[in-house]
Amino acid sequence: MSRATGLLLGFAADRVLGDPRRLHPVAGFGRAAAALERRIHADSRSRGALHTAVLVGGAVALGVAAERATAGRPAARTALTAAATWAVLGGRSLEREAHAVHALLAADDLTAARRRLTHLVGRDTSDLDEAQVARAVIESVAENTSDAVVAPLVWGAAAGVPGLLGYRAANTLDAMVGHHNDRYECFGWASARLDDLVNLPGARVAGALATALAAVVGGRPADAVRAWRSDAAKHPSPNAGVVESAFAGALGIRLGGTNTYGGDRVEHRVVMGEGRVPRPEDIRRSTRLAGSVGGLAAGLAAGLAAIAAVAERAPS
Repeated sequence: MSRATGLLLGFAADRVLGDPRRLHPVAGFGRAAAALERRIHADSRSRGALHTAVLVGGAVALGVAAERATAGRPAARTALTAAATWAVLGGRSLEREAHAVHALLAADDLTAARRRLTHLVGRDTSDLDEAQVARAVIESVAENTSDAVVAPLVWGAAAGVPGLLGYRAANTLDAMVGHHNDRYECFGWASARLDDLVNLPGARVAGALATALAAVVGGRPADAVRAWRSDAAKHPSPNAGVVESAFAGALGIRLGGTNTYGGDRVEHRVVMGEGRVPRPEDIRRSTRLAGSVGGLAAGLAAGLAAIAAVAERAPS
């Protein structure tokens, strides 16, 4: 039961402590990825695929070696899984950033809220009004609840520490190089596609849990299902659309619309949900829903890991 217990302990550590403030392993991985990029970067999909394979493969290999080193020692394996889970989850830090923007909006400091929002999104925030700031925060909460909480728990339940580390490596690389611009259009292609692939199960689990838990924020599961079915596939991301549409329906608001990136790239995204325009108070409703989704996902992941452990020990 080391995997199940470690997942729960790691989730609890994230909820209580948030991200490690110093010597964060993901930050160290990012520095290694940037160093390798400087050495091999070219306007080439094959070079980008090599970059992805070396880094994600290395993370998985590290996880395999760590699990082998703790074989036969349940306490050590539990501690290892807990530490890896804590390192790759980001739910508590996401919540703190969302609440920080909400506090600035509540204090009528829109300028400061726009600046703080840049910690959560990559879009241009300089001209956003209050409703647009709230929308951006909620979209980030929804997407990152999948990317930074549910998806790593799914991979942790399925593949233990190698799954946790490999998933976080793929997701981090997408954030670093998976962009539509002159430098990364080709080089970042493999990282972006791999991230889409590894997030397929997590996004759908997150969407299903947000739908089931709509009543936590005064919503109706039927509205979340309707938004998911009608709007998710129209989103440019095969995964973000699922969880954002489910959150929109569950919260009874509209998400999506026009976003500007880098001052010159404009994306007109589908409007998801049939509710009203988001308000600042909806930010806290979204984090309440996200927290409930994360907690249930942790319980399900641990349960699945425990069932797998029992099945493995059962006589054939």
